[in-house]
Amino acid sequence: QVQLVESGGGLVQPGGSLRLSCAASGFTFSSYTMTWYRQAPGKQRELVATISGGGSTNYVDSVKGRFTISRDNAKKTVYLQMNSLKAEDTAVYFCYFPVGVGYWGQGTQVTVSS
Repeated sequence: QVQLVESGGGLVQPGGSLRLSCAASGFTFSSYTMTWYRQAPGKQRELVATISGGGSTNYVDSVKGRFTISRDNAKKTVYLQMNSLKAEDTAVYFCYFPVGVGYWGQGTQVTVSS
């Protein structure tokens, strides 16, 4: 019954911005940590950002100062605001609920290119 649906990906030029959304259902959203991962072709999936139920955040070093994870518990949605995008940020971005067996969204493509 847990469902995670990502949206907001697309093509953007270097230096540009995108905001990703992950709409959740099937669990008590406000009680749990939510995360964003990304995976580029030929590379392992990488943890990008986390946000706890209390709002504490953590980021991989490569995105610190550029990306912001946030959540709207009323809407049961987690966001990833991505600014100053680089070509190296190109990947499929996934929402992940790291509780129990773990649950993945379907992913949304982010392409940073001129």
